[in-house]
Amino acid sequence: MNNRGLPNLEYLLQGSILESAAEHLMHRLKGLCDNVDTSPEAFHDMEVCMSLHQPNSNQPLLLRVRRALGRDAPFQIRYLGQPEVDQRRPTLVRSCIDCACTDSIMEFLTEMGFRIEFEYIAKGYMFRKGRMKITVSKLIKIVPGKQQDMANEPISQSYIVELSVVAPTGQENVGEEMRLFAEQLKPLVQLEKIDYKRLGSMP
Repeated sequence: MNNRGLPNLEYLLQGSILESAAEHLMHRLKGLCDNVDTSPEAFHDMEVCMSLHQPNSNQPLLLRVRRALGRDAPFQIRYLGQPEVDQRRPTLVRSCIDCACTDSIMEFLTEMGFRIEFEYIAKGYMFRKGRMKITVSKLIKIVPGKQQDMANEPISQSYIVELSVVAPTGQENVGEEMRLFAEQLKPLVQLEKIDYKRLGSMP
């Protein structure tokens, strides 16, 4: 949260790229992003979406819990508000709150009445360009007993590409900055603002 106690805003563009073209995109990103002399930051995380159905509301409260696999790091919990798809803005915008937490968070949320909606493993690479974060990752379906094994089934053969910025309210120039960066990734990947209300699901 920012200093005034208000949620930050996440500005987001998303796309996908076939596995056969992922290496070309990674090469492009290495040339465009910061720290070109070092390798991008690898990540291997498990994410669980928890929901709590609230009285007098058609929308459940959704929280995301993410933890790193294979390394010692705090669990992360994230709240995401309903996305705003404004045709005048170049990106999707949604409120967000991020917080580090202990490894007992899943048990705590379950005792509060939260239930697991879905879970998956995300494995890939993260790049940074100023305040922008770019991730290229493959989503992997969790098979019971094989959470950390790459033998788990990929949800698709494509990589998910996300360009995002988390910033305080009022920084409308963020979207234009992201649009210009996304233009430099064409035609390898087309990053768009995806209206999940129309698709009937959330990312």
